[in-house]
Amino acid sequence: MSIRIGIVGFGGNAGMHQRYLTAGKIPEAELTAVADIDPAQLERAKQMFGDKVQRFNSAEKLLDSGAVDAIIISTPHYDHPPIAIQAFKRKIHVLTEKPAGVYTRQVREMNEAAEKSGCVFGIMYNQRTTAVYQKIRELIQSGELGRILRFHWTITTWYRTQRYYDAGGWRATWGGEGGGVLTNQCPHNLDLWQWMLGMPKRIRAFCGEGKHHRIEVEDEATIYAEYEDGMTGVFVTSSGEAPGDNRLEIAGENGLLITQNGLTFMRNRQSSIEFSNDPNAPGMKRPECWETNIPIPQQEKGHVVITRNWVNAILKGEPMLAPGVEGMHGLQISNAAYLSSWLDQWVDIPVDEDLYYQKLQEKIASSKYVKPKHKEEVLDFEGTTNT
Repeated sequence: MSIRIGIVGFGGNAGMHQRYLTAGKIPEAELTAVADIDPAQLERAKQMFGDKVQRFNSAEKLLDSGAVDAIIISTPHYDHPPIAIQAFKRKIHVLTEKPAGVYTRQVREMNEAAEKSGCVFGIMYNQRTTAVYQKIRELIQSGELGRILRFHWTITTWYRTQRYYDAGGWRATWGGEGGGVLTNQCPHNLDLWQWMLGMPKRIRAFCGEGKHHRIEVEDEATIYAEYEDGMTGVFVTSSGEAPGDNRLEIAGENGLLITQNGLTFMRNRQSSIEFSNDPNAPGMKRPECWETNIPIPQQEKGHVVITRNWVNAILKGEPMLAPGVEGMHGLQISNAAYLSSWLDQWVDIPVDEDLYYQKLQEKIASSKYVKPKHKEEVLDFEGTTNT
């Protein structure tokens, strides 16, 4: 059996999806349809596929065509949940690009529709397939680090020029995109944060809106997080810093784990907590520490791995690497970060959905971008996507 897949939104990341699908990298899947409201994108699809792939000028027409069993959503952020919900109503499986949506209320409705439909719902958290992050998660879950004390993640390799932001009218606006670096570039990192280290109980954030570019949303953010067990974390990101850095350090009682072009474990021979409580330990001495380079296996990674897993989940019930329901977790962090910055105060997690939605609407009301009105409302969308 082969799964017939349609791509909704044929710009940006859609090109990547069509390449591995048409190259046969997922033998159990075939690309049978694309949808886009931009005639130029549909003409491009015609030149690429001829009549082998059906073309539709709206998501609704594709969903009603009978040409697909499943869809990949590759549209601007606000449109992910409504398109997914309409697909679930038609018993069509969904794999959506990140983020799942812009605000948690919207994504909660998306998850409820998925559960009710019985369809397989996945999210393109392709960085979960990266071996170094899988190894970090394994080390944490196995107890190798002992109790986690703190983490610090600097991820500033998301540099973008002003031209990048000027390329799309919806981009970097509250009305069109719903946020900046936390919404566009960092959903992967926020997902990995919670996937490896769990969800914090509250955060305090500082988001710099238009700090490095002529945009209305944030292009820099610093988040301080606290956990129920006393663990703390700091997350720093920017799209205006070059050359940028990607360094994650996790301090546990058994040592310090560092990833930056590799994975190093500064391993304590004895737990720092046990050593501290030893009455015979000298007052200023540290536990003996060994520097260990953790081997990282070579393995296939990226979008094709997530899509193949999603197809296998549909056909064979394979456990999901990135189930759609988990799209809520990273979004909780970003929504709380925005709210904390706007209110200039601590924000608890789970975030107050009504308050966040209210404050977001205030931002949208002052946005320079106003979404065009289409006859089919939520099912019409622009043919570009976030990258």
